[in-house]
Amino acid sequence: MQEYINKYLVHIEHDKNFSLQTLRAYRNDLNQYLSFLKTEGCCDLKDVNRLLLRKFLAFQKKHAYTKTTIARKFVTIRSLYKFLCREGILEFSPVENIRTPKLGKKLPKFMSINEVEAILKTPDTNTLSGLRDSAIMETLYSTGIRVSELVGLNITNVNFQNDVIKVRGKGKKERLQPIGKHALNAIQLYLDKRNTETESHILTKNNNALFLNNRGGRLSVRSVARMIEKYIKKAGMNLKISPHVFRHSFATHLLDRGADLRSVQELLGHANLST
Repeated sequence: MQEYINKYLVHIEHDKNFSLQTLRAYRNDLNQYLSFLKTEGCCDLKDVNRLLLRKFLAFQKKHAYTKTTIARKFVTIRSLYKFLCREGILEFSPVENIRTPKLGKKLPKFMSINEVEAILKTPDTNTLSGLRDSAIMETLYSTGIRVSELVGLNITNVNFQNDVIKVRGKGKKERLQPIGKHALNAIQLYLDKRNTETESHILTKNNNALFLNNRGGRLSVRSVARMIEKYIKKAGMNLKISPHVFRHSFATHLLDRGADLRSVQELLGHANLST
């Protein structure tokens, strides 16, 4: 059995060009599967049946592996059998009619209102970068837009008179998103200081982008994520959260205040309620 597994690992390393980390995970999963089969008295992959595979899945659950881990191990085993059938080593795959274990959905992490207020106070608004960061976080919390949507905003997308911004979401679909006065004021303060303090040759580089980096280019999603992480630490919060924390907090706080789910779904730009 080990010979077949080694052959498969060579295949995914050279033909599939998997990363070392992925290879290590596959190797560990398959070695664990091999050990299980041996304890069950099975010495040949050809002798594995669906009952034995289901027993392996039950073994995983018994040892308190997460649903994500169990599903990953199952996918690894299924991929092994597909390879062995394709190579003519096996005639059929015992995994073929077994469904991948369903994954439980994790609830997104969000901040309390007090935590949001604390992080919004952390930027140094005496500096241009501090005003920019303040405007970014105020906008994210006020609108619930994705970070990818935020970095794509242009100055012309902000309607200060009607309190809305034009957002281009997934699938390049555009929508008008309400935005609060606090966020609009933060944006205006940032733009005013940017226009007076930024050198003209930097502004002309990408003068229509709403949020610029220090070199005058449009901000990236990753740079915004790093910025949020920085202010979370500065606010003294011991939280491991994604850049979408403001989006999740926006939605949660609206629902807590009595907003209906359908309205929140539309504000988030979701196509269906399951997301």
